[in-house]
Amino acid sequence: MIRTPLRPLAQILEARSAGQNPDRIERENIRLRHEQMRDKLRQRAETRLLVLGVLFLVGFTLIGTRMTVLASSDPVEPQASASAARIVAQRANIVDRQGRVLATNLATNSFYAQPPLMVDPTRAASELIKIFPDLDEKDLLEKFTGPRKFLWIKKKLSPEQVQAVHDIGEPGLLFGPREMRLYPNGRLAAHILGGASFGREGVHSAEVIGTAGVEKAFDDYLRDPALDGAPLQLSIDLSIQAAARRVLMGGMKLMNAKGATAILMDVKTGELISMTSLPDFDPNRRPKPLIKGDPSDSPLFNRAVQGVYELGSTFKIFAAAQALELGLVNPATMIETKGPMRWGRHRIRDFHDYGPELSVTDVIVKSSNIGTAHMAINIGTARQKEFLAQLGFTTPTPVELVEAPGAKPLLPPKWSDISTMTISYGHGLAASPLHLAAAYATIVNGGTKVTPTLVKQIGEPPLGPRIISERTSLQARQMLRAVVTSGTASFGEVTGYKVGGKTGTADKPKPQGGYHKDKVIATFASAFPMDDPQYVLIVTLDEPSENSGTEPRRTAGWTAVPVAAEMIRRVAPLLGLRPALDPGDLVGVSHTRL
Repeated sequence: MIRTPLRPLAQILEARSAGQNPDRIERENIRLRHEQMRDKLRQRAETRLLVLGVLFLVGFTLIGTRMTVLASSDPVEPQASASAARIVAQRANIVDRQGRVLATNLATNSFYAQPPLMVDPTRAASELIKIFPDLDEKDLLEKFTGPRKFLWIKKKLSPEQVQAVHDIGEPGLLFGPREMRLYPNGRLAAHILGGASFGREGVHSAEVIGTAGVEKAFDDYLRDPALDGAPLQLSIDLSIQAAARRVLMGGMKLMNAKGATAILMDVKTGELISMTSLPDFDPNRRPKPLIKGDPSDSPLFNRAVQGVYELGSTFKIFAAAQALELGLVNPATMIETKGPMRWGRHRIRDFHDYGPELSVTDVIVKSSNIGTAHMAINIGTARQKEFLAQLGFTTPTPVELVEAPGAKPLLPPKWSDISTMTISYGHGLAASPLHLAAAYATIVNGGTKVTPTLVKQIGEPPLGPRIISERTSLQARQMLRAVVTSGTASFGEVTGYKVGGKTGTADKPKPQGGYHKDKVIATFASAFPMDDPQYVLIVTLDEPSENSGTEPRRTAGWTAVPVAAEMIRRVAPLLGLRPALDPGDLVGVSHTRL
C-alpha cells in the first residue's frame, strides 16, 4: 500500500519560500488521511450490516415457513431413530357398521426391575406383594438379590398400580410405556374380535398382535402404518349384537341348554349383522384354551363357526327346492309318506304317522322324513351332492375368521343311496350354523349364492352365481312361511314381520359312536319378512330341555323357535323394519278424516 508522506519535501520548500508555516501542510495531510480511513471503515460497516440484514431476512423466512407447515399438519409423536428394527406398537381401531368402537388402544405402563439399582430389595419385595397378591414374595426376593440385571414383573399396569409402585420409592423399580388392546364392550362380540396379545417386546415399546378372530385374520391390515390408522369397519351392528346376546342368554338359561348360538345375516350381501356364541368370554382377559376334553366346553369355542353339527330337519327345504328346480315336483305333488320306509336293512320313520301321502308343501310343514327321503332318492346322489356343494356344505365357510378354515363339514365317507336319504333330512352330514345361514340366504333371496362376510360392504355388492330360479325361491319361501303359520314352528310367529323358517332337532352323537337319546341339537332356521326377505336368523341350542310340563321337551319347536321369535321381536325395529299389518287386523277400525 502506498502511503502519502505527512511532510512532503517539495511542499515544505515551497511553503518556506512563500513565508508560510510548514506545519500547516502536515496537519492538512493528517486530516485527509483520517477522512480516508473513516470512509473506508464506514463502507466496511455498511457492508457488514447489509450481509447481516440479508441473513436475518433468510432466517426469519425459513422459520416462518416451518411454523406455517407445522401449524397446518397433524401433530405426531416424535420418534428417535435407531439402527435396530423399530417395534411397531400402533394398531388400528375396529369399529362396527355405524362407526362405534369395538377395539381400540390404551396407553399404559409395563413394570420391570433392575436389581443392581435397588437400595432395599427386601422391602421392595414385601411392598410389591401388597400391590400384586398374585406374585410370590420369596421368588421376587431371590431374583432381586441374585445376579440378574433385568427382570420383568408386569407387562401392563393400571394407573392406580403405577402410583402405588411409585410410592414405594425404590429406584430399581422402573416403568416403560406400553400400548395395550382394549375392548370397551367386554364380552359383546368376543368370538368375532378374538383378542390380542404382545409380540416382540422392548423396554420402551411392544408390538400388539392378534391371537384369534378378526384381530388375527386382519393382523397385517391393523398393523400397517401405510394406512395411517384407518379403522377396520365390520358388518356387525353393536346395538343389534347386544340385543341378540341378551335374548340368547335368557333363552339358553330358560331352556337349560349347555350352549347356544345365533346368527343374523343380510340375505343379499351376506353381511353378518350379529353373531353370538354362548358361553363367551371377555377378550380383555382372554382365558387359556383347554388342553384336553371337549373343545366345545371352552368359552373360546365359537359355536357359530366351529360348531359342526347335524342340523336335522332344517335340511329338508334343500331337498324340496332342488326337486322343484329340477321339475320333479311342484308344491302340490303328492309324496308317499307311509312308514316305515325300508331301504335294505335300514328303516326310516317319521316322528308322527302322517298317513299314506302328503303334498310337497305338507312334507315340509309337517316335517316328514319319509317324504323328504322319497324326494331325495328321485333327485339322486350325484345331483344332491352337487347341489349341496353349490350351497357351500362341502367346504369351510370363507368368513374372515382364523377359526373358519378348520371347521370343515363332516361328509359321509361313502355317499351312498342311504346317505342321500338321511342327508336330505339332516342326518349323516354335519355343518356349522354359519353354513346353514348362508344356504338359507341363498334359498330365500331369489336364488343367488351368498358368501358370508364380517366386513361392511360398500356400494351394491355383485350378485353371486344363480343356484335356483326366482320361481323356486318363491315357492320355497311360501313353504317356509307355512311352517310357521300351520306347522312345527307355530311359536315363531311375530306380529307384523311374517316370519318363515324350518325347525330341526338332531340327536347328538356319542364320542364312542351312536347317538344320545336325551341330548339334542335344536335349530330354527328362519327368514323375515317372507314377502320380501331381508334377513336370515339361525338359532341353535346345544342340549336344550324345556321342563315346564310333566315331561321334558327338547324339540326345536319348543326350544329354539320361541327364542328366535323373541329375538326377531327385539331386533326387527332396530333394523329399521316397520311391522306390516294384515288387512284382517283392521276389522272394526273406522277411518276418519280430520
